[in-house]
Amino acid sequence: MLIDPPELPVSPFYRQVAVASGSRTVYLAGQVARTADGSPVGPGDLAAQVAQAYRNVGAALAAAGATFADVAKLTVYVVGWSPDMLPALGEGVSRVAAELGGDVSRPITLLGVASLGEPDLLVEVEAVAVLP
Repeated sequence: MLIDPPELPVSPFYRQVAVASGSRTVYLAGQVARTADGSPVGPGDLAAQVAQAYRNVGAALAAAGATFADVAKLTVYVVGWSPDMLPALGEGVSRVAAELGGDVSRPITLLGVASLGEPDLLVEVEAVAVLP
């Protein structure tokens, strides 16, 4: 169950609280803008990289028998984060939500970082899901 308490701000990009129940927890490694063969997606394009990272989260969840509906928490790392990057981040998330036909917004922690594991990466997304 997702909750946005009235005492907290509401965002179109995430939810404030996820209440999870179940007996199995799924922890995903950080997903980046790479295809299955390791090819980069969207060099220099934050929205394209966010979309691919979220697609990869979706694929990893599916492999565990889960969907975004099972995600309790996301952590998103963005290289050189500044508030003017929010529209590109939102665009990437919106692309995947449209592709999947559902809501991919969950409680999220957004962290600006100096770099990621490879120099062309702009974003990395981690997820924790809870399954029955």
